[in-house]
Amino acid sequence: MTLDFTVVADVACGVGESPVYDEATRQLYFVDIPGCLVYAADLPTGQRRSWRFESAVGSLGLAASGRLVVALRDRVILFDPRTGERQELCTVEADRPETRLNDGRVGPDGAFWVGTMDDRPQKEPIASLYRVDPSGRVERKVEGLTVSNGLAWTIDGVTLFHSDSRGPWIDRWRFDPRTGAISDRTRIATLDEATGRPDGGSCDAEGFYWSAGVSAGRLNRFSAEGRLVESFAVPVPYPTMPCFGGPDYRTLYLTSLRGAHPPEVLDRAPRSGSLLAAAAPVAGFPAWRFRDA
Repeated sequence: MTLDFTVVADVACGVGESPVYDEATRQLYFVDIPGCLVYAADLPTGQRRSWRFESAVGSLGLAASGRLVVALRDRVILFDPRTGERQELCTVEADRPETRLNDGRVGPDGAFWVGTMDDRPQKEPIASLYRVDPSGRVERKVEGLTVSNGLAWTIDGVTLFHSDSRGPWIDRWRFDPRTGAISDRTRIATLDEATGRPDGGSCDAEGFYWSAGVSAGRLNRFSAEGRLVESFAVPVPYPTMPCFGGPDYRTLYLTSLRGAHPPEVLDRAPRSGSLLAAAAPVAGFPAWRFRDA
């Protein structure tokens, strides 16, 4: 089986990430981390908007109020794309210039889960995974990470997947959607450059975990036990994160990066940094929303 990807937004992101589909507006939000940008692609019309922020934008999620919860370098804010209003929710590791916020996602508990990463070239295990509740309270959940990534939950809300891009590994946790408690950590996969270091991830409605193999130009589908059941080649060398969207959640969206790669690499892959889409072989499901309302 192959996936036939087309370009939805040719935006040449330095590092495109964090795609999420808003069924209320039929827009696909995503970020360009080094570009300090949040994008909104209006899928029915093909129109696109963007907003610039004062620092790197690591990730975002939908909020119940219609706002977005956005991870900047060391702060989490609420942003209203209708008015442009920005409200600080909390700071995270603001006293540590060597780290920044990275992959984040709203969980079935209505909180924003976001990890940090070592932003230095040497990449050491000094990062953590945090839970940010609607009051702005920050709770550290996991320590000893290098590049926290790949947050995704199963449709029933009781299983969390989480990866470290420099591990490189994927873990599975038991998750309590009422309290946000995590337990029973299990290492389900240890990967390599050829299979694809795990970047962003997403779950389908059947309970399988899709992981962007950023080092291999592949999109990998794992069982809950960590078995690689399918691996799809994608038309960009550095895919970063998948998500499901569209009215029936049968479209697979994929962000990608350009980075600081040599011109000869980018010349062979002119769609690098674009937002791509393909018909999905399975359905996804709606994203959870941050309980700010």
